[in-house]
Amino acid sequence: MKNKLKHLIPVLLALAAITGSLSACESKPNDQQKVSKQGFYFDTIIQITLYGTTDEKYIDGCFDMAKKYEDMLSNTVSDSEVSRINAAAGKEYVTVSDDTLGLIKKGIEYGDTSDGRFDITIGKLSDLWNFSEIAENTDSKDNEVDASVVPSDTQIQGELSHVNYRNIQINGNAVMLTDSEAKLDLGGIAKGFIADKMKAYLQSKKITSGIINLGGNVLTIGEKSDGSDYTVGIQKPFDESGEPICTVKIKDKSVVTSGIYERYYRVDGKLYHHILDTTTGYPVKNNLYSVTIISDSSCDGDALSTTCFALGIDKAKELINSLSGVEAIFVTDDYSIITTSDEYVVSTN
Repeated sequence: MKNKLKHLIPVLLALAAITGSLSACESKPNDQQKVSKQGFYFDTIIQITLYGTTDEKYIDGCFDMAKKYEDMLSNTVSDSEVSRINAAAGKEYVTVSDDTLGLIKKGIEYGDTSDGRFDITIGKLSDLWNFSEIAENTDSKDNEVDASVVPSDTQIQGELSHVNYRNIQINGNAVMLTDSEAKLDLGGIAKGFIADKMKAYLQSKKITSGIINLGGNVLTIGEKSDGSDYTVGIQKPFDESGEPICTVKIKDKSVVTSGIYERYYRVDGKLYHHILDTTTGYPVKNNLYSVTIISDSSCDGDALSTTCFALGIDKAKELINSLSGVEAIFVTDDYSIITTSDEYVVSTN
């Protein structure tokens, strides 16, 4: 548990920084009309803050949704719909809910958009690298581990041969993996999907101002109760002080960041991170530390942040510029900040 808490420190600091930024700009009367609560889902701490109410029942409703979707979509929950698809791979179709079907279709869509750089059948390759467990169980300050944890090239190429989202077949609400060795992993898109669902639920309850933070996925509802924008910090890679590398001002938007500092380990000083290249099976090699996507949909932001990281700056900028209402912020390995627009970035540190 000690090591897990170590890796949650940046999340806690980020939550505190966002909450502090919001509170600092509110007037006292509006401060009194808010409610905020944390929970632990998706192996991380999440926080929801609502303005104009002091009633926790709406946040509890969101937490109920988090539990529901985690049990439905996680491939580490043995009886989830995704796990049932994986268990039946190569054998039979599995009937799933509209939500699971919709998310799988969204994953296929981004597989097409990214030419396979974003692939929801990456499950066994991700399991092979095992970044989460190894990073959590190291006591080294720099996550330095023994070389034996790195998979062999033979193992990597073996699992890579089963990564192909085109092996997903859909018939009505029934889904099948045609490759018996393939494994679905919706982790690269599920939190954004859930954040969008939470926002829709809150809006149906007449909540017009708030912020949903699912640990790397920040989704705002409307504007702050005084009519101003929300200020959201973009985490400085590898910095556990909570100091953002830049901040953005948004309203009614999603901010999603993917970075190599989230889950990683080092072997003899060489860094291995969890964003895998579906053309090689190894961690993506480029000069990026993180990619942040600003968009209307958190689900889109989730998929695009991973896709853009895998594509690299030039191709990613081409993709973002082809999309309406989407912007990107790139942090390079020398801590330079490159943006597709100056519309949202208001300060850098």
